[in-house]
Amino acid sequence: MTLLTRRLSPLLLLLGLAACAGIAPPPASAPPEIPRQVSSPDWEQDMRRFAAEDARTPPPRGAVLFIGSSSIRLWDTLAEDFPATEVINRGFGGSEIRDSTWYADRIVVPYRPRLIVLYAGDNDLNSGRAPEQLHRDFVAFVERVRKDLPGVRIAYIASKPSPSRAHLLDAQRRANALIRDEAARRRGVEFIDVFTPMLDAAGQPREDLFIEDRLHLNRQGYELWRELIAPYLR
Repeated sequence: MTLLTRRLSPLLLLLGLAACAGIAPPPASAPPEIPRQVSSPDWEQDMRRFAAEDARTPPPRGAVLFIGSSSIRLWDTLAEDFPATEVINRGFGGSEIRDSTWYADRIVVPYRPRLIVLYAGDNDLNSGRAPEQLHRDFVAFVERVRKDLPGVRIAYIASKPSPSRAHLLDAQRRANALIRDEAARRRGVEFIDVFTPMLDAAGQPREDLFIEDRLHLNRQGYELWRELIAPYLR
């Protein structure tokens, strides 16, 4: 018996005993933990939907990838609003920053975008995450993406003020300031301030920019976003 055979024999014996006992081998990778790594297990359905869409119509590489929560998912006129730019919409409603980080290997890296436009934050704060945690989550997103796409540009859309979540305004100001300062320290990372233009003269969220739920943007709201975001799509 060779040295290699002697070393492998115990391992083979253990595997054989485990098979006989009906013990399955450990999974290749553990599922995401709720709520530490992702905010909901439901996002897996969205990932499968995106994969099916990509199989039917492979998206172009080098496009501008919009990713994040429902403000991105519901932007039905995204391609029309930026006709000179190839865009990909991979928003999944209700998601938080950490969700886009966790699924980056499925809905960011494969597209090899030239620019990533990320909107997420107000769901995070509404679920109880602190502004400082949003800052850390944003850093984690940038570092995860840059691991595989070191040269990709990233633009973060500020957490928007909405009438139904006016109680979050102070937390949003703090989170936006932390992320704005972080973006300023990093090459190729930009902060898009939609927060300030969405406030009225009294410093409250503008009702005219939202649909009846007072949370999601109406057409006028998206037109404002288009004007604010367009200069970053160079």
